[in-house]
Amino acid sequence: MNNGRRAWIASTAGAIIAMPHLAGAQVVERIYRVGVLRATAPPLSPTDVQVVALANGLRELGYVEGRNLVLERRYAGGELERLPALARELVLARVDVIVAVGGPATRAASEATPAVPVVMFGNFDPVVVGSLARPGGRITGVLIAPDGTLAGKRVELLKAAVPQATRFAYLSPPDEATIRLQWDETRKAAAILGIEISKVEVRNGDFASAFVEMEARKPGALVVASHASFLRDRKAIIELAARHRLPAIYEWRDQVEDGGLMAYSTSIFVMNQRIASYVDRIIKGAKPGDMPVERPTRFELVVNLKTARAMGLTLPQSLLLRADEVIE
Repeated sequence: MNNGRRAWIASTAGAIIAMPHLAGAQVVERIYRVGVLRATAPPLSPTDVQVVALANGLRELGYVEGRNLVLERRYAGGELERLPALARELVLARVDVIVAVGGPATRAASEATPAVPVVMFGNFDPVVVGSLARPGGRITGVLIAPDGTLAGKRVELLKAAVPQATRFAYLSPPDEATIRLQWDETRKAAAILGIEISKVEVRNGDFASAFVEMEARKPGALVVASHASFLRDRKAIIELAARHRLPAIYEWRDQVEDGGLMAYSTSIFVMNQRIASYVDRIIKGAKPGDMPVERPTRFELVVNLKTARAMGLTLPQSLLLRADEVIE
């Protein structure tokens, strides 16, 4: 027997002997890292919808935190100037994809790296996404509204809640660029409904002074702008609205769960299922630029009946029947 044949037999025998050990060995599953960048404050509870919604959506697709998934979450606490640094942190954490919530977070993620794909959730921004059908580049995602924002619809719903009101106030952050489109849609909807609406800006976080200024204009209801700082400071706004007995509409269900009267937005859980689907496809090799930006089709109206009663407000039955959830 020549030396080459002896070497082949020896190597084959060694492989056969080793096979039972290999069969019993545990296959190491790849761990995926998904960054989440939000302008809002960190959730107060691990069961908060901000925490569980995306994780649940990814779990349905086989990604489980602690097994094959790490979610790197970064929150700016309503301070938009912190977003670029937080986006760079995610890049340094070597995430496979970044989920960016809101326009400022999407722009920060886009500018932080030329390499990491971004799945956005927010309003259409031609600066970061050139086309809905073929966004190009490495950004895609889900819009918060089919066209523009949902501000006009909130005005309609608030008018349905307080049909006798002819004056509304609009609580605005000192961030004209971010809320410009919302304010334009709010004014247009108010004009169609014959409502006089005035904008009151919160300066230096002084909500109490803003409400005193607002009260002088004698509004019958309040539209609260959608902004990260207002979500962060929602309890102060909700308490002041209750004190001034102003029926108010907000964007997110968190604000109603904490005592706000009404909120209207896209369905958080459905939206996160769609975002999870985009993350999954990108991880598996799809190019974000080839994935159309998705428009939402499901929205939710949440009403806090307990808050209405505390204000002495009787909500029309027709409005309650339209609500997806009524908090008693």
